[in-house]
Amino acid sequence: MQPTDIIVSYKGAPSTGFLDDLLTVADDKLSVLETQSKLRKKVYHILVEVLQNIHHHYDYNSKDDNSAVMCILARNSEGGYVILTGNFVRSEEVGHLKAQIDKINSLNTEQIKELYRSTLDNGETSSKGGAGLGIIDIARRSGQPLAYEFKDYNNGSSFFSLTVKISA
Repeated sequence: MQPTDIIVSYKGAPSTGFLDDLLTVADDKLSVLETQSKLRKKVYHILVEVLQNIHHHYDYNSKDDNSAVMCILARNSEGGYVILTGNFVRSEEVGHLKAQIDKINSLNTEQIKELYRSTLDNGETSSKGGAGLGIIDIARRSGQPLAYEFKDYNNGSSFFSLTVKISA
């Protein structure tokens, strides 16, 4: 990825306004760069979901506020987009997140749609306030497998990176 391909990026503490500010800048830049309304909306909605994921799963006890969150939205050489995010999560959540992403990555498009519908119909919410729809919706909208990695950081925290590719 060339630096000129980056549309918007953020690295720092997960302040309360960072989500809104990042989305505003991304929306403004996408409005100028992307002529296909449908693709622009898809990219924006996926960006909203990944940022909400950060907000809901961020480990505020990680003690590394200088580079605790990162998000990059870039255009790829095929005219599509890539969203890269990273944030600290509690190590106890790693197994569940891995299992959820691996399950989603093993499904075809129709199976992901069915999982989304059944999860939506189930209506159960987690202790984080979500119903587990975020990662499913990201995969459903992107139509691509989700790439991820977890790196042990310290006692109780791991750094979670997620890469979402969005085809043109």
